[in-house]
Amino acid sequence: MTNMDDLNILIVEADFYRDISDSLLDGAKTVLDNVGASYDIVQVPGCLEIPAAVCFAMKAMEYTGGRRRYDAYVALGCVIRGETSHYDTVSEESARGLLNLSMEYCLAIGNGIITCENDAQAWARARKTEKDKGGAAAQAAIDMLNLKEKFGLFPR
Repeated sequence: MTNMDDLNILIVEADFYRDISDSLLDGAKTVLDNVGASYDIVQVPGCLEIPAAVCFAMKAMEYTGGRRRYDAYVALGCVIRGETSHYDTVSEESARGLLNLSMEYCLAIGNGIITCENDAQAWARARKTEKDKGGAAAQAAIDMLNLKEKFGLFPR
């Protein structure tokens, strides 16, 4: 496994349900801190903007010594079902955008966008003391980096 001290990860946090996304962020930071990875955090207005932010960062990557600026990405946000079909659009298209980026550009992305019916479900998924989906997303990004290394795709 690659030395985590050398990794730089971008966390993209959607602001729409800021208190919930901050709880997801707390879980992600704990996992990344525990493995010694460095990270930057950017905020976007909502979950639909997360794939674009990852793409911006990937396209603007700075090469120094042949390495990408970011080795992996963690997407954090919350979508709660409302009275309209907007929930379906945001849930499906944010996931599709991240999946497309991961496959097209071979990116390690941990998807921590939680989709819930109500606030209680959101908090149960966001809190570190419960389901800790933010921590799980950070761990997924690390696991995907390890898989890339297994296939000879990482480090660059």
